[in-house]
Amino acid sequence: MKQSKTVPATGRKTGKQDRGGGFRLEDWNWSWSPRSQKEAGDAIVTNFMLHWFPNRVSLESISIRYSYWLGTITAFLFFYLVFTGVILMFHYIPSVERAYASIKDIEYAVSFGSFLRASHRIAAHLMVAMVFLHMVRVFLTGAYRNGGLARQFRPLNWWIGLVLLVLTLFLSFTGYLLPWDQLAYWAITVGTNIAQAVPVVGNDIRFFLLGGNEINQNTLIRFYVLHCVFLPLIVTGLFLWHMWRIRKDGMACDDRLALAERAAPARPEPSKTYSLLGVTAGRSATVEASLVDEDRYKIRAVPGLIRRISIACLLTFALTSALAVWLGSPLEEPANPMVTPNPAKAPWYFLWLQELVAITTVRIGGFTVNGGFLGGVLIPGAMLLWGFLTPFLDRSSRSSVGVWFSRERRLQNTVFIVVCIAVIALTYLGTYLRGPYWTVIWPWESWPDFPPQL
Repeated sequence: MKQSKTVPATGRKTGKQDRGGGFRLEDWNWSWSPRSQKEAGDAIVTNFMLHWFPNRVSLESISIRYSYWLGTITAFLFFYLVFTGVILMFHYIPSVERAYASIKDIEYAVSFGSFLRASHRIAAHLMVAMVFLHMVRVFLTGAYRNGGLARQFRPLNWWIGLVLLVLTLFLSFTGYLLPWDQLAYWAITVGTNIAQAVPVVGNDIRFFLLGGNEINQNTLIRFYVLHCVFLPLIVTGLFLWHMWRIRKDGMACDDRLALAERAAPARPEPSKTYSLLGVTAGRSATVEASLVDEDRYKIRAVPGLIRRISIACLLTFALTSALAVWLGSPLEEPANPMVTPNPAKAPWYFLWLQELVAITTVRIGGFTVNGGFLGGVLIPGAMLLWGFLTPFLDRSSRSSVGVWFSRERRLQNTVFIVVCIAVIALTYLGTYLRGPYWTVIWPWESWPDFPPQL
C-alpha cells in the first residue's frame, strides 16, 4: 500500500517524510519567515503576536516618507520603559530617607545601573518627543478625518491619541520626583504650583497630587504608585484600543489610494456566489474593492511589515543606548526644602507652561493679571479643546485625507504649525535662556553666578 505524504499543521506539504517525528526549526519558525503566499496569510491567523496586524498592507502606509514610523517608535519606547522600569524597581526604595541613597547605589554600585538609569531617562524624554511628533504627523496629513470607507470613525482615535499625549506627560512628570534630588524636588514644586492655579479646584488638585500641603513621604509614594502602576496600565489599555481602531479604520493614505483607483466597480465573477439569501430587487451583485489593483499597491504583512518594524525598533534601541552612554543621567544634591535653586524650573516638557505663566503675569498699576490661570490653565485648556474639536471644524474634502500639507487644509495647517513653533520656542527659552530671578540671558551675554535662595 502506497503511503501518502504528511501535511503538517502549517498547511504546506513536505517533500519527504519526517523520520522519527523530530523537532525541525522550519516547522516552528515558518510564520516569521514564510516561504509562500499561503504561509504569509496563515501567519497572521495562527501566530498570536502577528494576529493584530492586517494580512496585507499598502506600500504607502509603511513608507518612511508618510509616517516616519513615529507611532512604532513611540510604542517601542513605552515597552522599553516598562522593561527597564521593572528592573529599576528591584533596586529603588520609595522612601524619603532612602530614595536618594538607592538612586546612588543604582548609579555607582549596581552593575550596569548607570546605563540602565540613563536609558530609562533618555527613553522617557524621547517618548514625550515622539508622541508630540506623531500627533503633528497625524494632523498635517489630515489622518484624523474619515476617508469615506464604511464604518470609519477616526475622530475617536484622534481623541485617544490626545489623551495618550497628556498621560505621557504625566507619566514622565510622576517619575521626575523619584530620584529625590534638588532637580526633582523643585521641578515638582513648580509643576504642582501651576496646577494650583486652576480656579475653584486648584488647591484640591495640588492637595491630591502631593497627598498634603507639602512635598513629603505621601507625595513620593503617590508619585511612585502612579508612575509604576496606574498610569502604565491606563496607557497600555488606551494603546491597545488605539491599535484596534487603526485596524478598524484603516490607514489614511489607503483611503486616498482607494479614491484614486476606484474608477470602475469590480465585475463579479460568474463562478462565485455573492449572496446566500438572494439579492434585493433593483440592485446588482457587484463588489467594490477598497483598491482596484491590490497587488500593485499592497504587500504581505509577513515578512514585509515585520522586517520594517524590527529595523525601526533596533535603530531606536541603538539611538537610546548611544544617548544614554553619551549624556548619562544627572543626579544633584539630595532634596532640601530649605534651599531653593535660582531659578527653579519645571520639567522641560512643562517649561512652555511656566513661560506662559511668566509672560501673562502683568501688573497694571495696583492690579495684577493672574498668569497662573491665564497662561497655565486657560490658554493650554483652549488648545486642548481646539484639538478635540478639530475633526468637526475641518471642512476639507475626503481627497485631502492622508495628504501631507494639503492645499485644502492650508489654514488649519498654518495655525497648527504656528502653535507648535510657539510651544517649541517657549520651551527653548525656558531651558536655555532663563537665568537667575527668571531673567532672560542671551547667548552672547555672560551667565551670572548667583547663590541659591535661602
